[in-house]
Amino acid sequence: MVVFYDEIPESLVEWIKKQRMYWVATAPMNVHGHVNLSPKGGENTFHVVDSRKVYYEDLTGSGVETISHLRENGRITILFNAFDGPPRIVRLWGIGTVYEYGTPEYSTLIPQATRQPGSRAAIVIDVFKVSSSCGFAVPLYNFVAHRTRLHRFSDGRERVDRAHALPADSEDVDAQQINVPPNSLREYWLKNNMSSLDGLPGLLTAPDA
Repeated sequence: MVVFYDEIPESLVEWIKKQRMYWVATAPMNVHGHVNLSPKGGENTFHVVDSRKVYYEDLTGSGVETISHLRENGRITILFNAFDGPPRIVRLWGIGTVYEYGTPEYSTLIPQATRQPGSRAAIVIDVFKVSSSCGFAVPLYNFVAHRTRLHRFSDGRERVDRAHALPADSEDVDAQQINVPPNSLREYWLKNNMSSLDGLPGLLTAPDA
């Protein structure tokens, strides 16, 4: 039986923190636009600030739908499923804000010391509704391990960026903007993360950070 809350109850916080996977759903305002649902994983990417605010570290992907949709309308739903132990489904409805890599807000939430390779944004969500339901139909699964391929891919491309970076005290902004080496993460962002499937703006500042 479903139970609704206006904020995240303390009884769910620890359970949420233990989940190794979650889903993020967003949609554009255009009724003909693409509704998006993205699976998320990785250790220490999801954080509960308090009963009404959460955020997650958004890693590089082949698309940028979530960021684009949030820029347009802010609507977002997070879904958690229990794959072991007692059955449970938890949804968080909220309004999301995007803080790209290189912004002060991003650096506050995700310090360089804990930033994961390929991290492109912090997605902060102001939660206004929460639900907890049974999940009796969700199968049981055994967790094996987090995949490391994305980290290796992103780390390799970030190494290329660092090898071609201008000196920290350089004021040649134009040179920095055109200094996009092949096989770098900046190149990947510029090719794949600048707009959504429906043409909405994606990354705005991270490629120049």
